[in-house]
Amino acid sequence: MNALDNSPRERFFDEVRAALAEGSVEKLVLAGPRGLKPDLQRVLVRPLLLKGRACLSLTYNHRTRDVTRNLPVEEGLATLAALIDGQFDNLHLLTSEGELQLAISRKGKATLRRSRVPTAGAEPSSQAVGGAAAPLEPGGEASGLPPALQAGAHAHVHAKRRFVDIAAPFLVELRVTDAEHRLIPAMARKWKQINRFVEVLDDALRAAPPRPGQPVRVLDFGAGKGYLTFAVHHHLRRTLALEATVTGVEIRADLVQLCNDAAGRLGLEGLRFEQGEIKGHAPEGVDVLIALHACDTATDQAMHLGVRGGARIIMCSPCCHKELRPQMHGPAPLGPMLAHGVHLGQQAEMLTDSLRALLLEAQGYEAQVFEFVSLEHTSKNKMILAVERSQPHPPAAPLAQVQALKSFFGVRHQCLETLLNAELHLGAVDRGS
Repeated sequence: MNALDNSPRERFFDEVRAALAEGSVEKLVLAGPRGLKPDLQRVLVRPLLLKGRACLSLTYNHRTRDVTRNLPVEEGLATLAALIDGQFDNLHLLTSEGELQLAISRKGKATLRRSRVPTAGAEPSSQAVGGAAAPLEPGGEASGLPPALQAGAHAHVHAKRRFVDIAAPFLVELRVTDAEHRLIPAMARKWKQINRFVEVLDDALRAAPPRPGQPVRVLDFGAGKGYLTFAVHHHLRRTLALEATVTGVEIRADLVQLCNDAAGRLGLEGLRFEQGEIKGHAPEGVDVLIALHACDTATDQAMHLGVRGGARIIMCSPCCHKELRPQMHGPAPLGPMLAHGVHLGQQAEMLTDSLRALLLEAQGYEAQVFEFVSLEHTSKNKMILAVERSQPHPPAAPLAQVQALKSFFGVRHQCLETLLNAELHLGAVDRGS
């Protein structure tokens, strides 16, 4: 480090070491690259435990590629010290308590700025983080998560952070942000959806952690333009530093090409897109199965593939509920209510997704049906989330509830039940590993 104005630097790195020892470090970010058109845009640093040894995982974000290095703590800190003295203006330490920024002027003067996590109802700090750090939102408690997952939410519930960094290169590539990492106004709703989705996934991963020593395999049906597929890959590989393979499946060839081209330009390993559809897709080993807005029984087919593939997490946002509606007749007292088409449609939707959740419960999952994002952002806002239980409950109770609901509404068949029954006996599906 430079001798000039060394005290703030020393205090900064002393606090980093103390926060690492306490386990309170969320990440460090080098931002504000020097030079007219620097290739290295920023460096993201997260603590990591490799083979029982404390390390720092440094991800170098270049214009066209990302490079990750895992270094012992002191070697990593020495690397950061050299970078802040030569290539960057700002180094940010983000912890559960707040943020500490080390700023270096072009003349070598070092200063420290500190901001604390706001309490509930307070306004977040106005001090900028160079556009690199995840912004904090007051009052962001985990009340919107399913009850089974709230226990895994972050301890600092009064300060909710964005789960996707606004400076992530894929957001620029997909036109969610501009070249200066500013959110494009027309993409505000998509940005909200991306963060909410990754938040739900993150908490599901806490409830059902990845299998030790194995890569996380993700299959995303109906990937579309790839917004969520890229976000999942970014969260697993960059934020959580996990080895992961993410495959997006999309029926439209032009979108498959668009997404593969974008992944290629960004140099993203472990991310690919394939043309195809859920129906006819061969069951394969998978850890996370995603299917958003799969129409009618395509959602059931995706769930079945997840069960067959041994998925620990199944995330589905259903679209259209046509299968049960013509079968439903209901008891006489419900006749005046279900005579209205809109009510019959709503009842069919509730019944369909309730049966799906119960069938997944019978397969050893903790299943929840909840609002994914607010109706103001999309009308397709329901999610069925199934997370593998560490100790599955006997299937008898949920299966009895399935039969009771079917009998009450006169339902003769339901697609997911039919698919599972085809595997010899319901509850004896051979789940992959």
